[in-house]
Amino acid sequence: MRGQVSEKAISSMLEREKALFSQRNPKSKALSEKASEHWLRGVPMHWMVDWDTPFPLFINEARGVTLTDADGHSYTDFCLGDTGAMFGHSPDPVVECLAREGARGLTTMMPSEDAVAVGELLHDRFGLPFWQVTTSASDANRAVLRWCRAITGRKKILIFNHCYHGAVDDTFVGADGGTVQQFHDLVGEPRDLTQFTKVVEFNDVAALDAALADRNAACVLAEPVMTNVGMVLPQPGFLEYLREATRKTGTLLIMDETHTLSTGPSGYAREHGIVPDALVFGKPIAGGIPAAVYGFSAEVAGRIRDFLAGRGSGRSGIGTTLSGSRIQLALIKTVLEDYFTKEAYAPLIELAKRLEKGIAERIIKHGVDWHVTRVGARVEFMCVGKPPKNGFEASQVIHRPIDGAVHHYLLNRGVVITPFHNMMLICPATEAQHVDELLHQLDRCLAELAN
Repeated sequence: MRGQVSEKAISSMLEREKALFSQRNPKSKALSEKASEHWLRGVPMHWMVDWDTPFPLFINEARGVTLTDADGHSYTDFCLGDTGAMFGHSPDPVVECLAREGARGLTTMMPSEDAVAVGELLHDRFGLPFWQVTTSASDANRAVLRWCRAITGRKKILIFNHCYHGAVDDTFVGADGGTVQQFHDLVGEPRDLTQFTKVVEFNDVAALDAALADRNAACVLAEPVMTNVGMVLPQPGFLEYLREATRKTGTLLIMDETHTLSTGPSGYAREHGIVPDALVFGKPIAGGIPAAVYGFSAEVAGRIRDFLAGRGSGRSGIGTTLSGSRIQLALIKTVLEDYFTKEAYAPLIELAKRLEKGIAERIIKHGVDWHVTRVGARVEFMCVGKPPKNGFEASQVIHRPIDGAVHHYLLNRGVVITPFHNMMLICPATEAQHVDELLHQLDRCLAELAN
């Protein structure tokens, strides 16, 4: 049994729903077969097959909260590109900015006038005074790690077990069972990353102190809420302790808030009074166009300037040609002005509370041993009763078959949630009727599974 749901019920639903998916989507199947002739794994980016459907669902249009697939089916989208479209698909201000500013040039490898306004907006919204632009949060994390190592002279970094920081090699290290090991699924990495990366469990103060004690970690790279192994919240006082412990040991604190931008217009750290040395934001910051930003405190920026003054000439290995482009800055400006406001976030959070409450009610109604968590406009349920307190605990209770059964059931009935876990986002185009439909279909799904 899995939280009062039998393995037989799970496997039966999953088998039936996969068959139904194949029956419903002949055009997507044909496109998948044709695309396989020239695309690795049949898709432009190999993660696109991680939905675990029999073949990828090919999308013709995404607008607001609605997806339309190649077979003409419409879906209400709560995945929203796994946060990339956190403010909806092609919202009008973003589309208008693309048309207006795209006609005036996309990239020049020189700054535009928007650089001044964007710098001021980033400082105003998130508190840190100095910023840079990259094309992805992965790039931003890589850059911040390099800067931290450069100005501290320390080679090692510290992360939390089962954290997620994109495709940053240094973070593909875990400590399940207490032994630090490099992930076996990291492709083509020749180095022993355990020589450069320390790993401790989230919310573990004693382990954190022990790992920082020798003062050889340049930085701690952390999500303020763990978001890729379910959602694991910080226990009361943990982030404050983390901030103080890093200060005492001369270790820089980086908050990767790519997923926790759902919290509010200032992000999770500022909302909760945590002042990191560096911040990273990606995915939704330019409305879904590839862009990310990273920011530094004045003290860290001063150390970087001193380092560069004594460095000499040569390539830094930080930055790419399309980073900081004219169109990125124009879009970041639009998104910050239109969406990173209390007025824009307030209705999203209220609707997310409605979703959270509705899921909790259905968990109780059907007597399943599950729980639901919310961070601002982001909601997630896990198929276990007790919320895990760290990444290892969360990894041990994730049950892929039941998640897959629920995902397929909802997908075949026009509702999309994130495939890698059970995350749902509310965007400005989401309405109460969309939330109620998700809850209705989840209710039907649970009624069948728990019967």
